[in-house]
Amino acid sequence: MSKTYRIGLKNCVFFARHGVFEAEAQLGQSFYIDVEMDVLAGDALTTDAPESTVDYGAVHTALQQIVTQERFKLIEALAHRIGKDLCAQFPTITRVVVTIRKPSAPIPGIFDHAEVSVAYVPE
Repeated sequence: MSKTYRIGLKNCVFFARHGVFEAEAQLGQSFYIDVEMDVLAGDALTTDAPESTVDYGAVHTALQQIVTQERFKLIEALAHRIGKDLCAQFPTITRVVVTIRKPSAPIPGIFDHAEVSVAYVPE
């Protein structure tokens, strides 16, 4: 059995234009994203070698590109794309959970944010 460990990035904030309504595309808003990545340990836990782990700076850069370059109507679809792309770019990731919070969802009522979490496991 392979050892894994978890790397997380919490509350990454990106301005983007996701949503069903045209006003969301025109105005845009901030999206708050968490990623939790299960990573094959390899020798990262014993060698202390930065090249033996997933570079979370590179993960943040990848997140920014995914979130800001294409418009999604559903944050569920955006979360799935993030998981898929991160696993493709960083092959030692065995599972990723992506949580997206949308504080300005255009729905009636008082609430803090709408939130979706999607788990992605590469095939």
